Amino acid sequence: MPKTRVPKRSKDRPSPMSVSGPSGIPFRKEMGQHILKNPLIVNSIVEKAAIRSTDTVLEIGPGTGNLTVKLLQKAKKVIACEVDPRLAAELQKRVQGSPVSTKLHIIVGDVLKTELPYFDVCVANLPYQISSPFVFKLLLHRPLFRCAVLMFQREFALRLVAKPGDKLYCRLSINTQLLAKVDHLIKVGKNNFRPPPKVESSVVRIEPINPVPPINFKEWDGLTRIVFARKNRTLSASFKTQGVQTMLEKNFRIHCSIHNQAIEEDINIAEKVDTILKSVNANARRARSMDMDDFLELLHAFNSNGIHFA
Repeated sequence: MPKTRVPKRSKDRPSPMSVSGPSGIPFRKEMGQHILKNPLIVNSIVEKAAIRSTDTVLEIGPGTGNLTVKLLQKAKKVIACEVDPRLAAELQKRVQGSPVSTKLHIIVGDVLKTELPYFDVCVANLPYQISSPFVFKLLLHRPLFRCAVLMFQREFALRLVAKPGDKLYCRLSINTQLLAKVDHLIKVGKNNFRPPPKVESSVVRIEPINPVPPINFKEWDGLTRIVFARKNRTLSASFKTQGVQTMLEKNFRIHCSIHNQAIEEDINIAEKVDTILKSVNANARRARSMDMDDFLELLHAFNSNGIHFA
């Protein structure tokens, strides 16, 4: 009787364990579901969060609960926000009947569309596609939390901590560092996840600056959006684009109208902007090499002359 040939498994085809959890639930890569499986990394994240017995911890993306069960042992309460109802049910089942089950509260939904509750510490292994909007949702949350320990794609994490002159220094860097102290804690290789992502990861610690800087963040963000659109351009060139000048003139007229200020008939917004840039010696400077104090001085100069970005 001839032997039946068994087709070989394709090298590119993932094994069942790489695409499903312990209960056989398939993970959805399109939702950024990569479960942290290394207990040493889990323990390190919990340690870096310095959780107190009186703390309420907000966890984003708990998955099957590898990190959650450790948080429950340390905190007074854990609020876990999970977008996938299947994983939320799996997490509930995992802690059911345990001494810490009453400490867990699960919110099923998209964290970006959810009003965040009060919390002291945030811990998250985030779906990487929501990293940027979540960071700013977190930093603009009130009342202020004590700290956040978050897992990000390596390059995103390095952008958060980048300094003036660094290759990765960008609008994300300066906007985050205006509102918080950011530290890179540990590098996490892709094989520490199931299924493994295509990129390396890093854990960062974000500690909000308290008291909050007396800056209108929408104004600040409007300024940095313009100068970092092309961070290697001179500021003079960045402000000469037609779209920027049209927006600034519109905002200038609105500002004058609100404050009952007369507007010159022959107002030339381009000349006005150029004069302001020269007044702080910023016309030939480039965003890539400017620090926090430089941008604060520039924003103050613009606002003092009626030029607004929001």
